[in-house]
Amino acid sequence: MVAQAEKIVFFEHVGNRSLIPEAMPMAKNTIFDLASLTKVMATTPVIMKLVDEEKLSLDQSLAEVLPRAELGEKRGITLRLLLSHSAGLVDWKPFYEKLRDYPLQERKKLLREWIIEEPFAYEPGKGNIYSDLGFMLLEWVIEEKTGETLPEFVEKRFYGPLGLKRTFFGGGEGRVLQGMAKEEFAATEDCAWRKKVLQGEVHDDNAWTLGGYSGHAGLFSTAEEVCVIANMLREHCLGKRNNFFKPKTVREFFRRQDIVKSSDWALGWDTRALEGSSAGKYFSRDSVGHTGFTGTSIWMDLEKDVIAILLSNRVHPKRDNDKIKQFRPVFHDAVMEALGLANT
Repeated sequence: MVAQAEKIVFFEHVGNRSLIPEAMPMAKNTIFDLASLTKVMATTPVIMKLVDEEKLSLDQSLAEVLPRAELGEKRGITLRLLLSHSAGLVDWKPFYEKLRDYPLQERKKLLREWIIEEPFAYEPGKGNIYSDLGFMLLEWVIEEKTGETLPEFVEKRFYGPLGLKRTFFGGGEGRVLQGMAKEEFAATEDCAWRKKVLQGEVHDDNAWTLGGYSGHAGLFSTAEEVCVIANMLREHCLGKRNNFFKPKTVREFFRRQDIVKSSDWALGWDTRALEGSSAGKYFSRDSVGHTGFTGTSIWMDLEKDVIAILLSNRVHPKRDNDKIKQFRPVFHDAVMEALGLANT
């Protein structure tokens, strides 16, 4: 799906939502496992809302926002560092391998203890590693400050008011989706350890083991509804509305933070790197976007006023197909060329 200045200019579907156990065609309203787009479609907007309402500030430390927690050497990490992937945390750990040995209701508490105990990969603020762990901690912050779960908060404050019907957190261990047919979902992996094709339950192993979601993954949606969320943020950034956030708050989250010299991260959002960006070469330097492991992406060019959403299930039936990495920049370049914006 491609939008320009609020108008949908391209919306097409191609291929199959599943290949096994049988081939089923893709549809425009197919629901996708968004994977790490969860970070910018759910977790980041909640932190943005709490900052906007002055219930949090970006430079507060974890010790200030989680006063009852044992945080060890992670006490001084700030929300800004977590959101910009410069908090010193490693990228990923297979927590699910150990978590599966514990009752479901104990797992999030254990996970958070293990993240706190995990050694720093680098000095906070002095490096940059894209990290799921940071967004797992941000979910903890959200629960502490709101008294609600991440799914409860986003449904009440964002998805419900926006009229979204096919955007929600998916199934996981102990969590089955109600009222949704498997066939409505794009299938992901034929999972070796769950021993089935995943369809309607989250692909991310850590998120699944935590009950279906965490701050880093678990959200499902369609191209159309991802565009609704993106356009809401766009309109706030451009000062065209202020009912969800103050425009200046959104602009701060979309601003490249420049905490670490080599980093292109804004707050939650990525910006277009000078070389090798999945946004290709024609999106403006300060465009914001994000990708997801399952084959999803969104890029917003607020200067040229273009939103490009690409949802695929490239991990179906196996995750070793990584051609999406080569395809994304080609797709985004083609979008800008078709809109006559390749040289502006």
